Amino acid sequence: MARIIYAEDDELMGEIVRSTLAKDGHIVGVVADGKSALQAIAFKSPDLVILDCSMPELSGIQVLERMRLDQALYNMPVLMLTGRQSEKDISLAAYAGADAYVKKPFDPEYLLFVAGSLLEEGRAGGNM
Repeated sequence: MARIIYAEDDELMGEIVRSTLAKDGHIVGVVADGKSALQAIAFKSPDLVILDCSMPELSGIQVLERMRLDQALYNMPVLMLTGRQSEKDISLAAYAGADAYVKKPFDPEYLLFVAGSLLEEGRAGGNM
């Protein structure tokens, strides 16, 4: 069982991801914007962070960049789960320090596989 923070401004998508991960035994907190994500991450110290790229306040990439500048959050594994499909978006996320990138719509089993892999390995220098 892992503690996961998922930052997603789409309420329905937040519930789909939360219930998918909860079926695998994880505790998932869903926040609706990047600023709240940073606050929750700092307060809860989750085992995994999942970020959408497009959110109010701060984008997922901005949240990720701030995490990678913070020594306490630097090694925390981060999965980008987003509708952005281009190679440029994937490269931008990798450059910012994402450990994995999953495109929406997603296969729930694949999401569980990627999340499980990140949780097992921790942040070992990136898995993208």
